Amino acid sequence: MGRAVITGAAGFLGSHLCTRALDEGWDVVGVDNLITGRDVNLAHLADRAGFTLVHGDVSAGLDVDGAVDAVFHFASPASPPDYLEHPIETLRVGSSGTQHALDLALARGARFVQASTSEVYGDPLVHPQPESYWGNVNPVGPRSVYDESKRYAEALAMAYHRVHGLDVKLSRIFNTFGPRMRRDDGRAVPNFIAQALHDETMTVHGDGSQTRSLCYVDDLVNGIWLLALSEHIGPMNVGNPEELTVLALAELIRDLAGSRSEMRFIERLVDDPNRRCPDITLAGQVLGWKPDVPMREGLERTIEWGRGRW
Repeated sequence: MGRAVITGAAGFLGSHLCTRALDEGWDVVGVDNLITGRDVNLAHLADRAGFTLVHGDVSAGLDVDGAVDAVFHFASPASPPDYLEHPIETLRVGSSGTQHALDLALARGARFVQASTSEVYGDPLVHPQPESYWGNVNPVGPRSVYDESKRYAEALAMAYHRVHGLDVKLSRIFNTFGPRMRRDDGRAVPNFIAQALHDETMTVHGDGSQTRSLCYVDDLVNGIWLLALSEHIGPMNVGNPEELTVLALAELIRDLAGSRSEMRFIERLVDDPNRRCPDITLAGQVLGWKPDVPMREGLERTIEWGRGRW
């Protein structure tokens, strides 16, 4: 048990991480500027003992009084519509924001956990993607504001580890879904679910043959938590290697929702990866971790949560 600072606390993943830390007996200071996060994601923690929410921009600085045992840096726009709308803010939170979070961890003797991403692999030429793969990233394309900010954040964290001996953990998060995703965040699962629940046309990018590997949020947070408490530095892939095409995902969601929606194919996004699937051998060997919630069950849970909300 200890005291954790979690940036991006009001975001999809951040809010679930706050809950997990509190359930483990930790005190939590959540920090969020609400550029993409939402207060409603933390409403269930409003009266929870040990939880404090600070509205602030980690890119401008991060000052938390008292002892800190762990800093989880989860602040960043994370879906293409969000980081394309806020490209400079995305780069700043990956650079200045990461440095402020690292400086806080260094000053308090805390361990530092970086929410990196499978996007560091870009449009991968190796499949599935192991941590040893260096990636195929377009450094000047529209997605680079997110891809490169996360790659820089990993490099900066490792520099603090090598120069200052800071205890860092690098988690590479693959596609994750579950309750508290935003209806309009632009990612496939909430888009498809919302469209299916209203019998609207389901919009599939390209021909839908590109693949994704989707991990239910509870499994993802469990993997992050185990990594945070381990002695392993990383980087470590955290995700579900169950791979399916985007078209198959849309059809599965339509069936689970009992929808009459039709499919419409629209233009692919620039630099949209053709295949995305984690090699989670390392997480299994080091943490004994693997996802437990089958994709179908996770989608059923998310669809039920979305009814009446989306």
